[in-house]
Amino acid sequence: MVIVENLTKIFKLSRQQKREMGEGFVGNTVDAVRDISFTCQPGRVFALLGPNGAGKTTTLRLIATMLKPTSGSISVAGFDTVQQSQDVRTNLGFLTGNTGLYDRLTPNEMVKYFADLHGLDRATFETQRDHFFRLLDMEEFANRRIGKLSTGMRQKVSIVRTIIHDPDVIVFDEPTNGLDVVTSRNIVRLIRDCKEAGKTVIFSTHRMGEVSLLSDDLAIVHQGKLCYNGTFEDFQDQMQTPSLEDEFIRLVEEESGQILKD
Repeated sequence: MVIVENLTKIFKLSRQQKREMGEGFVGNTVDAVRDISFTCQPGRVFALLGPNGAGKTTTLRLIATMLKPTSGSISVAGFDTVQQSQDVRTNLGFLTGNTGLYDRLTPNEMVKYFADLHGLDRATFETQRDHFFRLLDMEEFANRRIGKLSTGMRQKVSIVRTIIHDPDVIVFDEPTNGLDVVTSRNIVRLIRDCKEAGKTVIFSTHRMGEVSLLSDDLAIVHQGKLCYNGTFEDFQDQMQTPSLEDEFIRLVEEESGQILKD
């Protein structure tokens, strides 16, 4: 389970960053996340959506202990992300496109390295590795240098590295970004398998088709604030537009107008 309560993250800006914000910007800080709260339950898939710069990746990094909140709290698998960060990392898998791979290692070596970091014994590692390599069709390139692999192949390596230690909570930040249809389908299947295993799954995506396929619960964030937080079924029931994409845009535009009024 993941419990986010009154979470706020404020970044201080350098002079260069303030110049990059434009002439109309006033102040020395940016509120990347503003007093948001939500809960992600075991055995359910929680989708976190938002336009670029909305604060969703910052939120995911806060959950993953990569950042510390300015205020508020986050509990992951019963552990506080600030006071018990090592316990959180033990129980968490976090996939992000910004984490590099070692080009000189093979997928097998890369995954084994992370299995060793988490203290997996050899038999458990081999069972886990073989399962995920088969699921994601990785056997053919398991012993090639990562530096020679395609974007899709590298993404598969990142995914297996993320979940090799069988964490209770898994965070996927745009897991199908840049992947072909077949690989994306395998990752969707993997997320469903995690759900059926009773894990807490959080994912962000720009693909509304994936939201409809996978989501049990849904939150939409824009300019650091929540526009919607509830079940996907309730979201569908309250829709005022004919498609998920149109409803997403409507809520974001409505929130933008409210922020301007405030």
